[in-house]
Amino acid sequence: MSDWAIDLFGTISVNFWDFALLGVVSLQVTAMAYLPRARWKALAMALPFPFTTIALSQGSAVNATHVLALLGLLSYYHAVRLLHLRLPIVAAIFLGLSLYIGLSQVLLALVPSLPFWPSVFGVASLACGLFLWQPPRNEPNHRTPLPVYFKLPAAAAIIALLLVLKGSLQGFATLFPILGVVGLYEARKGLWSICRQAPAFIMGMCAMLVVIYSTQEALGLRRALLVGWVAYLALLWPMTRRLWKREKAHYEQENSPS
Repeated sequence: MSDWAIDLFGTISVNFWDFALLGVVSLQVTAMAYLPRARWKALAMALPFPFTTIALSQGSAVNATHVLALLGLLSYYHAVRLLHLRLPIVAAIFLGLSLYIGLSQVLLALVPSLPFWPSVFGVASLACGLFLWQPPRNEPNHRTPLPVYFKLPAAAAIIALLLVLKGSLQGFATLFPILGVVGLYEARKGLWSICRQAPAFIMGMCAMLVVIYSTQEALGLRRALLVGWVAYLALLWPMTRRLWKREKAHYEQENSPS
């Protein structure tokens, strides 16, 4: 399928993949809204469909900025979780989003030529440490009572914001928390579960980015993304199963007769 673009108001250019992003995020947000358990919401958020769609929209090669964007995304998740202890979820998401955008701009200015491989090693090591450290917590089930047609306009508005910002964020745009803005609202009663899943997502993304970085010249971006998905799922699934086993053991211990 050939790419095409439309200029809106002479300032914003959108193409096929930008419209595809609207459908992808809408489906993921809808799934999260109606999944009752926090760990299912966390897994739904961890599927990198938005990254894939935005990467195809940009068409640029994977580099160190994509890796550093994972740090921004991790900071966003934890910032929203901590801010929500004192603030309403909407305010916490807004402040967390501001943090991601600000951190992205700072990193773009400070490390324009940071090498790819040290970036991957550092980010993956941090994620591995968090994966081993973060203990499970019991969180309540939550399923939205609202119909689907209330969810889609919010997703569309957030995507419009991304279309304005993505050009200035470069590689950071591919991991812009467009799904997380609406998704964390839907998962507001299970933010610890989201943060526990995040290291598995980051390590899976590191594997995916390594595959894309190593094969994009030979295969082209689209085929490299396909191979990257294989690497991502091969790592995500066993790590998620381990998270769920620890969660089950924690629940059984808490509910066992003393």
